[in-house]
Amino acid sequence: MAKLPHDDIYQLVREPIDMAALARHVRAPEDGAMVIFDGFVRNQSHNRPTLYLDYEAYESMALAKMREIGAQLHEKYRIHRVSVVHRLGRLEVGETSVFIAVSAPHRAAAFDACRFAIDTLKRTVPIWKKEYFEDGAVWADGELPPAPAATPRAKPAS
Repeated sequence: MAKLPHDDIYQLVREPIDMAALARHVRAPEDGAMVIFDGFVRNQSHNRPTLYLDYEAYESMALAKMREIGAQLHEKYRIHRVSVVHRLGRLEVGETSVFIAVSAPHRAAAFDACRFAIDTLKRTVPIWKKEYFEDGAVWADGELPPAPAATPRAKPAS
């Protein structure tokens, strides 16, 4: 696990998230509270049964934005440690897609920071979710992955 200042962890992974290990890492003797957000794949969306999800990301920018969120958490709230891990690739119903844990000396800061983290992540981090149904697939909430970079066209031979 990549550790940063404050001993925080920010990761994009393609395998199941080890929530217990992340929670153990965030929890420390000087803390009195830890708040965890476990976002997982539900079995329906917009009244349609969901088969599975597929997450894509602009990975270098996503990690940078996740670290920025962590820095904001430490500036705004009296917290100790943070772990933010998002899964990429295909996820089945029930699998965790995003896990956030925040520890603090007191519960109010941990709750507030955890909510700020997930709300800000959803708004600012370039991670896109495609939902698969029996009759097709859609990018969630109008989100679209970045378009491929334009390549110059070859000039016709004269």
